[in-house]
Amino acid sequence: MGREPPPPPPPLPCRTLIGWPGRKQPLEQAESQSRDWTLLSVGFNQDHGCFACGTETGFRIYNCDPFKETFRRETDGAGIAIVEMLFRCNVLALVGGGKNPRYSPNKVMIWDDFQSRCIGELSFRSEVRAVRLRRDCIVVVLEHKIYVYSFENLKVLHQIETLSNMKGICALSPASTACVLACPGQRRGEVRIELYSVKKTRFVQAHESSLACLALSQSGSLLATASTKGTLIYVFSTVDGTKLQELRRGADRADIYSIAFSANAQWLACSSDKGTVHVFGIKAASEEARADALGPGSVSRGNSLQRAGSSSSLLLAGSALLSYAATNAGSSLSFMKGVLPKYFSSEWSFAQFRIPEEARAMVAFGPQKHTVLIACANGSFYRCAFDPVQGGEMVQQEYESFKKPAESVQGVPV
Repeated sequence: MGREPPPPPPPLPCRTLIGWPGRKQPLEQAESQSRDWTLLSVGFNQDHGCFACGTETGFRIYNCDPFKETFRRETDGAGIAIVEMLFRCNVLALVGGGKNPRYSPNKVMIWDDFQSRCIGELSFRSEVRAVRLRRDCIVVVLEHKIYVYSFENLKVLHQIETLSNMKGICALSPASTACVLACPGQRRGEVRIELYSVKKTRFVQAHESSLACLALSQSGSLLATASTKGTLIYVFSTVDGTKLQELRRGADRADIYSIAFSANAQWLACSSDKGTVHVFGIKAASEEARADALGPGSVSRGNSLQRAGSSSSLLLAGSALLSYAATNAGSSLSFMKGVLPKYFSSEWSFAQFRIPEEARAMVAFGPQKHTVLIACANGSFYRCAFDPVQGGEMVQQEYESFKKPAESVQGVPV
């Protein structure tokens, strides 16, 4: 089977990045739609402050805290299947889809909303499965191949052959200090880790069955993986490929929809077709200490910068993780490892939230401490909180239906 040769794309005419949704030109007010609209995709941006929806009629951007629809673009009944944000700036990656695609599903359109036009285009011979963005690169996922492009001039930086990847499984670290990419390898259950900052490639045989989901921590030092079996989530160090934790979602098979690390890598959340969101405590050494091995510089934590490897970065989560270790079923039986079956030695979730309705859900951690955000494919948004000491059932703090028509939202046709 032939592989898609990367086309010679035109250079980007503009690299100006501004805060979303800052604009200079006047906007028309989008008309409120009375009819229902179909969601094609839902995805959080890199810092989990926003999420974007691709629809049969365009795309919409929502702020998470406070929850609000901040922007929409209608495409005259043409669908956008993938909307990949770049933090909160005006540049997005769009891929057409749905019954009447706005763009070919074989193309990635680099859209600059400040200029209200496409400023770059990447074409392929097969359908684009996913797109990931950093400020310095664009990652395009096809079924059998992944291309990494420079954001500055759209030149190809790297090409990766993968096992069949219909789901577009791929994770890219957003932190500027180190660039880490994780994707399927060429064997079932294998993860390929590209440590671009230190120019190393690592392979981890994570599962016996096929991969279902991947996630990287903000700095890229931690990798979480789930297989199509969906009972266990493994946490690895990307520096040396060491397995750090084994987390048990449940005993029955499940389809894992999403995995997300908290900004400080102390917690991990996952969602599945079982309708329950689980939160686990991450007990490994702090992210800052591991990030030092990935590349020089500081690691961003919130709005402050801290030197990697500093004494304060070596602290664990304190009382929260001590309580977690005392109450976690797996941890309390850790002395029996090697004697009891794996079912008893793996670690169960620290906190849980049951989604009241059946829907494909994406999870993220909110800007407020110990909050989890849930955006569902049926148009439901939840914010819930968990007790960092006691754990248990999470408390629902907010519910919104973002599929309802929104009034007074700015937008103009694409």
